[in-house]
Amino acid sequence: MQTLWLSGAEWFAVLRIGLGLWWLESWRHKDKKDWFAGGGIRWAAGIAEKHRWTVVRSGFDLVVRPRPVAMAYVVAYAELALGLGLIVGFLTPIALICGLVLSLVYLVLMIHDVAEQGQNLMMALISLVALLGMGWQVWSLDSVLELFP
Repeated sequence: MQTLWLSGAEWFAVLRIGLGLWWLESWRHKDKKDWFAGGGIRWAAGIAEKHRWTVVRSGFDLVVRPRPVAMAYVVAYAELALGLGLIVGFLTPIALICGLVLSLVYLVLMIHDVAEQGQNLMMALISLVALLGMGWQVWSLDSVLELFP
């Protein structure tokens, strides 16, 4: 692939690293004290209970609502792991798939909040492009360790 400045593989690595920084910022900006006390899950519960899709309401009630503190830790540390994994390029295909799924979950939950949709959709799109472009080929631990040839 011919480009003006970087190779195609390097541009996909730029996307991967930028997405990792975005996930790291999602983790960093959380008020951890309130978040781990269940504040974020309480906020999401308010959104889920008003959701027009029954599957979202019932799925939230089944999986998240019974364990708000545990789910707060899962969400926060998933964002941290995704950020770090994508920045250093470790287990990149797995991180990209997990990031795509998490972005789509956020997208579906927040379907009524137009302000959030741009971010979730862009993160999902970048995950998909970096995955299909094999964004782990350069500037990654995966390439150094030859994990995904």
